Amino acid sequence: MATTPLRDRPAGAAATAGPAPPPVALTIAGSDSGGGAGIQADLKTFQAFGAFGTSVITAVTAQNTLSVRAVHVVPIENIRQQLEAVVEDLPPAGVKTGMLATAEIADMLAEAMVRMPLPNYVLDPVMVATSGDRLLDPDAEDVLARRLLPLCAVVTPNLPEAAILTGRSIRGEADMVRAAERLVEMGAGAALVKGGHAAGAEVVDVLAGGPRPRVFRRARVETDDTHGTGCTLSAAITAGLAHGRTVEEATEDALDFVARAIASAPGLGAGYGPLNHLVPGRRTE
Repeated sequence: MATTPLRDRPAGAAATAGPAPPPVALTIAGSDSGGGAGIQADLKTFQAFGAFGTSVITAVTAQNTLSVRAVHVVPIENIRQQLEAVVEDLPPAGVKTGMLATAEIADMLAEAMVRMPLPNYVLDPVMVATSGDRLLDPDAEDVLARRLLPLCAVVTPNLPEAAILTGRSIRGEADMVRAAERLVEMGAGAALVKGGHAAGAEVVDVLAGGPRPRVFRRARVETDDTHGTGCTLSAAITAGLAHGRTVEEATEDALDFVARAIASAPGLGAGYGPLNHLVPGRRTE
């Protein structure tokens, strides 16, 4: 059934008087049929932080907690139209990219971000799934480093991704600090190098981009329920920025949210299980 456009209301305006609408957050990423990562994890996280989630789907994956069985890359013209449709009517206050799949998609998004532009951009350089399956073509890695990195407010690589982007090996905390600072030198507004892939009883994450690097430390939770951790973290940062939090504040909130979501994971699936996205966005106690 056709609907009549509300032509007397500008795009993005509230339909009726009342409380201020929530900030809009946009995720540009792949779909995870298992629900633990990608678009699905991002939208759940936006909701937990009180942001209205919108999406642009770059690829449809057939996956569960065990593996990625198939990847269908969405035609680039459809991706472009999804983006334009969202932005013209629901302008986001924060945006993140996750799985971009190909260099062509990454190039198109870089051009779109310069043209639009899109505020508070969080770049999650998704390259490999938790299961080990590759989610980014190797030739797209250069596009991420050369074109998207200089546009972002913050980039959130794990240790293997940070090593690829910087071309440097990372073996300890000092290397993490240098890698984060190097990513800022390469153009990122800030860089959060995540240490979850390192061994040890303590997880160390390093944020660079302020007057001095900040090191976050927390006890490691021994679990296989880590599917979608990176997606969830970058989405939480995006929601925080959309609410007007600083990068450091949004990062601190996001790391705390992910830690609690891992600790209370529901234990679903036979492989790397999903997090508990039902925990509150911020601690209530």
